[in-house]
Amino acid sequence: MKLEPVESSMIQAVGYDETTSTLEVVLNSSKTYRYFEVPKTVYLELMESDSKGSYML
Repeated sequence: MKLEPVESSMIQAVGYDETTSTLEVVLNSSKTYRYFEVPKTVYLELMESDSKGSYML
């Protein structure tokens, strides 16, 4: 899965695997979270969001 760096005070990078519908979020604290069965629309909304940290909450 390719991680894309994002501009956020909370999130360092985000990746999405279409084959498995897995969303991976790397926080600035270096903790990584994986979310399974995530629709691609959710990933796209996150990436287009002005505040990715708020979107995740």
